[in-house]
Amino acid sequence: MIPTVVIAWRPNVGKSTLFNRLAGRRSALVSDMPGMTRDRKEAEAMLRGRNVRLIDTAGLEEAAPETLAGRMRASSATAVGLADLVVFVVDARAGITPAAAHFAAWLRRQNRPVLLVANKAEGRAGAAAALEAFALGLGQPLAVSAEHGEGIADLMGEIADRLPPPVEDAAEDADRPLKLAIIGRPNAGKSTLLNRLLGQERMLTGPEPGLTRDAVASLLTDAQGRSVELVDTAGLRRRARIEAPVEKLSVSASLEALKMAEIVVQVVDATEITAEGGLHDQDLQLAKLVEREGRGLVIVLNKWDAVADRNLTRRAAADRLESSLAQLKGVPVVTLSALTGAGTDRILPAAWQVHALWNTRVATGELNRWFETALARHPPPLVDGRRLKLRYITQAKARPPTFIAFGTRAEQTPETYQRYLVNSLRENFALPGVPIRLQFRGTTNPYADT
Repeated sequence: MIPTVVIAWRPNVGKSTLFNRLAGRRSALVSDMPGMTRDRKEAEAMLRGRNVRLIDTAGLEEAAPETLAGRMRASSATAVGLADLVVFVVDARAGITPAAAHFAAWLRRQNRPVLLVANKAEGRAGAAAALEAFALGLGQPLAVSAEHGEGIADLMGEIADRLPPPVEDAAEDADRPLKLAIIGRPNAGKSTLLNRLLGQERMLTGPEPGLTRDAVASLLTDAQGRSVELVDTAGLRRRARIEAPVEKLSVSASLEALKMAEIVVQVVDATEITAEGGLHDQDLQLAKLVEREGRGLVIVLNKWDAVADRNLTRRAAADRLESSLAQLKGVPVVTLSALTGAGTDRILPAAWQVHALWNTRVATGELNRWFETALARHPPPLVDGRRLKLRYITQAKARPPTFIAFGTRAEQTPETYQRYLVNSLRENFALPGVPIRLQFRGTTNPYADT
């Protein structure tokens, strides 16, 4: 079970700003106007190696239950009841008010662990003012400034230390949905595809480009009973053509959805693929963006029912991918018609297959045996007349597979030799179509200055 961390107290103490800092992204709207947050906002975050569910709440204020403020308070109280840890945020500049003392006493009665945070504590004066929060009886206050990022690292450490011990539950981890974003240029058929996968008219569709303006998430269960979180996004096009403020917000939401996804399905209008040029340049730029973000990719050639010469179109797309997207060699390509449904049953299996590769871990011994063979086949080149000495390699993490090679002057390894090692890695360990990160770290000679 992912632990739940609830951020609570009255409006305009900086709860949403702190929420965004901890989440690592701008998930909640923030403003100088009090009461911007009226509903609970949730996000998953990684804090010191622990996955947590963050909940940003509306303000806790005394109000009649039938009023808006009263309903907001009830919603916040419900969130506190779900918490494994409550982060009680006070305004260090405003001092400790009777209302703060009242709700601190209320929190103690909820039998929930509480971490007291004094926000807006910039500089020495702010840190001194934060000490007044001792009077609330909730322990030592932690001084932070959410707006300026001061003290956030210490706050993350405190939250991680106060959470219940992690429970290793492979079955529960397997139940977590696959996060899959659908991206593409306007009018490529993204919303039609999502509706087809869901089996309902969840999204507006039509011939007009740009109907989808926000990133919209939907849950489905595939034929094997696995959960998938599908996110439909607004169309992405060349930056120079984005003018309207609404479209700028839509593009921002789409890019945020891409960064939060595990696997990206890129929808391409197959009717626009030409024998001379292959895929559109903007489609290739989107694919390269996915690779830079380190996400798994599945390319979908949509509107396949309207393609006249399918063999020619398939060959033109494959040639362009091979020549212009070498960093994702072997990326899966699915042809389908979202309108008729033909071929849509192949998308989720392809996405799960890429997800498995994206999570690949290679044993260190097997990895170094490959490394020795690769170095023997093509020794590292000379750099400034001196040979590089690459000694060993290890996998730092998966999602995407990330490797670190160590050796003398390893950081000077030429880009061409780096590509050789990446291609050999991909081929030897069967990692087609997923980003591979290969980093190089040199060793320090302790006698260099003697």
